[in-house]
Amino acid sequence: MGIRLDLLHRVTDEELWELSERNPGYQFERTADGRLLVTPTGGESGRRSGEVIYQLEHWNRRTRLGVVFDSSTGFRLPDGSLFSPDASWVRRERWEALTPEQREGFGPFCPDAAFEVRSASQSLEELREKMKTYLANGARLGVLIDPYRRAVEIYRPGAPVERYEGIERVSLDPELPGFTLELEPIFE
Repeated sequence: MGIRLDLLHRVTDEELWELSERNPGYQFERTADGRLLVTPTGGESGRRSGEVIYQLEHWNRRTRLGVVFDSSTGFRLPDGSLFSPDASWVRRERWEALTPEQREGFGPFCPDAAFEVRSASQSLEELREKMKTYLANGARLGVLIDPYRRAVEIYRPGAPVERYEGIERVSLDPELPGFTLELEPIFE
């Protein structure tokens, strides 16, 4: 399980940036109430997340609808959280509206689509809470992939969670038009 630290002060964006630079291989995030979350990335977790990014980027190159980000990208959510999804996507017009300075720092918004791939150090409960946080902060789509159960959960605002086990692919229309996530390469 990842580490949660309750510190004497709220971790600033600058401190998170410095922690990330000094500690490659760890993902540092901050909850809305100021707790620091630390999650190490192992080989299987990195491989699985890489597969999601590959598929998302392949689709995005064809459609040119947005911008794809990997797990090293932090997003400063409206509630004060700072999360780094395993893969994420932002509509092109939102990205292009940012200044060059905003593009260099933590994204000043919630991504439109956030993907989390469960690793051995994460519980389903903590990842489900992250999905709810993404939606509460403006995400249009949340995708939680659990390779240990060979399952996927799809989160959309105002809709019940869609849970699937043992399927080979899942369509992410209409939020990602024409995108079907192939699960077998992630689960293998």
